[in-house]
Amino acid sequence: MDTTLTTAQLAKYLDHTNLKPNATAADIKETCEEAVKYNTASVCVNSHWIPLVAEALKGTAVKPITVVGFPLGATNTATKVYEAITAIDDGAEEIDMVINIGELIGGNNRFVINDIQAIAAAVHAKGKLLKVILETSYLNDDQIVAGCQDSEAAGADYVKTSTGFSSAGAKVADVALMRKTVGDRLGVKASGGIHSRQEALAMIKAGASRLGVSATTKILAN
Repeated sequence: MDTTLTTAQLAKYLDHTNLKPNATAADIKETCEEAVKYNTASVCVNSHWIPLVAEALKGTAVKPITVVGFPLGATNTATKVYEAITAIDDGAEEIDMVINIGELIGGNNRFVINDIQAIAAAVHAKGKLLKVILETSYLNDDQIVAGCQDSEAAGADYVKTSTGFSSAGAKVADVALMRKTVGDRLGVKASGGIHSRQEALAMIKAGASRLGVSATTKILAN
């Protein structure tokens, strides 16, 4: 993949993210202002802030997006579905859900598929996109492949590396493995621990079609 990108082109790969539990309304507004300044793909926040973000981004090309089952993935399916629907009704354009990590590691692929499928159906019924966070720091290569395959079987639009709240974030090798597994059928989002333009471009070269970053200003200013 060509990684000779202008700053404006790179910005459209970025989901400008503020998922800090102590973020205030002022912090979230600042995140939106930064995203609009650079014309990023989106602003990714916890669902409480979606109404504020949707209003702040009105009339721009930057999308409000949110997370579901975050950051552990262990909430029940009905709760994840409700979270997703409510967030979309509040203005979210994309949903990043956390896979049930324990069931994936335990090899309960039928549960994993059903869990994702329920959220995918609800999200797609609203005409929106679903990304599935695998939390790759907990997984070996076989489990990463299984998570990608389960996500595709369940109708997800993207697979995503990490929440940014675990022991490690995105790794180039994991992104490459995810892209190899899903081919061009799904998007791949790398997130967590991407702090520089060089790191961002390496993820894109490995196959990422979207990046979740909080260091957007640093990445695009250099």
